Amino acid sequence: MASNDGMYPLRPGDRGAAVADVRAALRSLDLLQPATGDDGNAGNAGETGGAGDAGETGNTGVESVYDSATELAVRHFQQVRGLTVDGQVGEETYRALSEARWSLGDRLLHHDPERPVRGDDVTSLQERLLELGYDAGRADGILGPETEAGLRAFQRDYGLTADGTCGPATLRALRQLGRKVTGGRPQLLRQSASMVESGPHLIGRRIVIDPGHGGDETGFTAGETTEADLVLDLASRIEGRLAAAGATVYLTRGREQNPSAAERTTFANDARADLFLSLHTDSHGSEHARGVASYYYGTGSGASSTVGEQFAHLVRREIVARTGLIDLGGYPRTWELLRMTRMPAVRLDCGYLSHPVDRLLLLDAKLRGTVASAVLAAVQRLFLPAEADPPTGTFVLPRSSSSG
Repeated sequence: MASNDGMYPLRPGDRGAAVADVRAALRSLDLLQPATGDDGNAGNAGETGGAGDAGETGNTGVESVYDSATELAVRHFQQVRGLTVDGQVGEETYRALSEARWSLGDRLLHHDPERPVRGDDVTSLQERLLELGYDAGRADGILGPETEAGLRAFQRDYGLTADGTCGPATLRALRQLGRKVTGGRPQLLRQSASMVESGPHLIGRRIVIDPGHGGDETGFTAGETTEADLVLDLASRIEGRLAAAGATVYLTRGREQNPSAAERTTFANDARADLFLSLHTDSHGSEHARGVASYYYGTGSGASSTVGEQFAHLVRREIVARTGLIDLGGYPRTWELLRMTRMPAVRLDCGYLSHPVDRLLLLDAKLRGTVASAVLAAVQRLFLPAEADPPTGTFVLPRSSSSG
């Protein structure tokens, strides 16, 4: 697929070369059938740019029209891939479609620090290395330094040239060998061991809190209240509580900044954070939409941030237990904000500003303080051994003698 950088989201009713490109990708994934009466050439023309000319002159076939079947196929793809299901093709969906076309063996794979290789073939490589007991990092479909190191280690152990390139010889070796790690996800085993070794305390932990939106991007607005200001206030309260417990805390923005998702994840990676928490409130046209939801990196097919998943459930349940907000559950997503962080990352949607009850609760400074305390408790519980972990909603850090 051609680059989609800077293109506005594709929606039902749109037409042209980019739509033909999307339809061709959906057909290659068996999610969309060729349009009725189409001879199959329109899709090829879209890939070579011909459909774009036809779309502009009006002499195009239906292959370059974003119709209801295309929207349904896009929604299905988004659901399976852990993307926001809106039936539109924005940058993340377009990128995911491009990555989905690659199968392991379609191309040589090697680490490029400037432009990391991305695709489903990389995910397959990572999962295979993890199954064989090699630390290839998270199975996120991005060939980074951790995956290269795992690949080189595998090549050395099996007498191959340890060049960090997955070519025909390496592929043959990978396919011939049975898995070594059984009885659970290897990422879970490795991350759980790391958590136990790190100790049950917050002193020295680096935690990045990411208030959503910012600057001119205010998020949902209700009267004089904006999502951006509300989550910044909440982030500041969480920062204070975590810092008092000994953690080193960083905020990704101030009041006037609105970093991109890439800038937020780069900030967290450069800080070598142990944990990343992105804060949002939600909104919806339905008068019934309210409650707290949490999201962690995961594809829904076994590849996930296991510590992220654990923390997503901990923080949501602590908030629900202490505030009475409705529990909407935790879900795996492949959003770039969760995928590109190199540490456990969670997005928390803390109530609906569009719902009158949630809005009244969130506007109460005392409740926001309670939410901040709930986050602190969840972070502390994340590092506690299982036998010392108290019931949800009951954990309180001991007060120091100087605090009275």
